[in-house]
Amino acid sequence: MPPVLPPDDTLWWCDPSTEYAFVGFSYEVTACQSLETLHREFADIRYHFDSRYVRLYGACDRDGFYDDIVDAAWANTLGVHALIWFGFTGGDIWETRRDTLLATLHANPRAKFVTRGVQFGSEPLYDNVLPHQVLAEQVLLAKANLSSLGIPVTVSELAYGYQERGGAQDVLDAVDFINIHMLPFFDQDASTANASWPIVVDKNLDWFIEHGDGKKMYFDENGWPSVTSPNVQPNSPYAVANIPNEHAYFELLDSKCEFLKAVEGGGVGWFAHIYSDNMEPGYGIYNTSGHPKFPFHPRTEC
Repeated sequence: MPPVLPPDDTLWWCDPSTEYAFVGFSYEVTACQSLETLHREFADIRYHFDSRYVRLYGACDRDGFYDDIVDAAWANTLGVHALIWFGFTGGDIWETRRDTLLATLHANPRAKFVTRGVQFGSEPLYDNVLPHQVLAEQVLLAKANLSSLGIPVTVSELAYGYQERGGAQDVLDAVDFINIHMLPFFDQDASTANASWPIVVDKNLDWFIEHGDGKKMYFDENGWPSVTSPNVQPNSPYAVANIPNEHAYFELLDSKCEFLKAVEGGGVGWFAHIYSDNMEPGYGIYNTSGHPKFPFHPRTEC
């Protein structure tokens, strides 16, 4: 990072077409990590795994928390996909989170230099938290609010979330880029991770290519669980949840680097969901003891 902030972020970010392989981790913040923890784990994300970005998941409503995120990201040369979190319990706390985040993005002079985008999520269409027309309106309002900062806005969502709302084309038209939930373990045809590529492409990616108007795409909530739990149950009797399959899924994505690079809109970048099993059981690259569950060094270019 430069010792003096540039006057604006016009020429700050790399071209999105360079972001087509592994780009970083989903990172849950429900634990309201301390600034020290954020610095330590963001350093690991950046320097151990060669990540560009952290995609936030969950919410921490502590005063000043996103300022801590900005501080840790700046110190470790990471970008952030920030999140306006709806949660799973209804209510309108998401509006407070929206207003707090937008205010911080304007007030913190470093925020626009680490915030690659703002997401509405997670899965607001699939979870039916807002009608798609209202969600599209919220995206447009946030874009207008952030236009002077040059921060784009998106929605973090499953293909099925759009499809069951008649396509929700108004939302796809409103977003600046497309953050895709890619969780093939839950597909009705799921078996092993090595057999999941047709689910990834034919059932999900191709739909976004057809309806996404050439916009940049990322797989943001993207992974395969190593265990099932009350909230992680397959829809196929043949779906296998274990560490070898979690590993195999990321190996599969890594092996398809050239394919993902060539997808229209500047290629598809992918995040690993999620950094640690302490955040979401079974999805972590690290287990609950802080040890890697398998070797994980995917390509960042090809």
